[in-house]
Amino acid sequence: MTEEQKSLQWLSRVLDTLRKECPWDSVQTIDTLRYLTIEETFELAEAIVDHDYDEMRKELGDLFMHLMFYSKIAEDEGRFTAADVIDGICRKLIARHPHIALPDREGRLQPATAATAPQWEQVKMKEHRRSVLEGVPSSLPALVKAIRMQEKAAGVGFDYAEPEQAHDKVCEEYDELLEALEAIGKKQDAASQKQAQQHAEEEYGDLLFALVKWGNMLGINADNALARANAKYQRRFASVEQQAVAQQRPLQSMTTDELIALWQQAKQQEHTA
Repeated sequence: MTEEQKSLQWLSRVLDTLRKECPWDSVQTIDTLRYLTIEETFELAEAIVDHDYDEMRKELGDLFMHLMFYSKIAEDEGRFTAADVIDGICRKLIARHPHIALPDREGRLQPATAATAPQWEQVKMKEHRRSVLEGVPSSLPALVKAIRMQEKAAGVGFDYAEPEQAHDKVCEEYDELLEALEAIGKKQDAASQKQAQQHAEEEYGDLLFALVKWGNMLGINADNALARANAKYQRRFASVEQQAVAQQRPLQSMTTDELIALWQQAKQQEHTA
C-alpha cells in the first residue's frame, strides 16, 4: 500500500469513528455540510490567489475531509461509497481520454483506443447532455460562470479566431454603453428613465462579458485577475488608513485631493518595496 493509500484509509477510519462517537459529526447531513463546503472552497481559492502553499495544503485537507464526509453519509444511507465516487471519476477520465494509455483499477496499463484527442465538449455531449452549457452550475458566481460558459462554447468552435477580434468586441460594447448612458441623461418620464437605466445595465453587462472573453484569449483568467486587483485595492486602502492615523486625521475630514495623494503614496510604497 502506498503512502497516499494509507493516508486516505486513515482519513476514512477517523471519519468512521467520528460518525459514531462525536456529537457534532454524527448528526451532520449533506444539507448541513453544504454551506461549510462552499466556505472551504473559497478559502482554498484565496490561498491559490495568494500562492500560499502552506495554506493551500491545509485547505485541501479540509476539502478532502468534506468529500469523504459526504461519501460516508451517502454510504450510511445505502446510496454510494467513497470507492464508488473515486471509481466513477476514474472511468470518466478514461472515457474522455481514449487517446492515452491509462491504468485500470488493478494498475494494469490499458492501450489507447483512439489515435487522436477527441473534442472535450463533444465527448461530454455523448454523456446524455442536451446542451454544451448544461454542465455550468446556475449558482456559480457570475464572473466564474461567464468564464466557464465561454470556455465550453469555445470547446465546440464557437470562438474568435484572434484576440484582436475579441478586443474589437470590447470596443463595440463600450461604445454601446456610452450611447445607453447618454439616453439616461435626456429628459423623459419616470418609466422611460427606468427603461433607459435598465438598458445601460444590460450594456454594462455585455461589456464585462466581452472583457472576460478578451482576457481568456490573452491567457488571462478574469476571476483570478479581479481577485488580485481586489487584494491590491485592499492593501492600498489599508495604507491610506494607516497614513491618516499617522496624521491624526479621520478619512472623513480629508478632501478628495488629499485622499488621492495618500493613495499615490501607497502605490509608490508598493513599487519601491
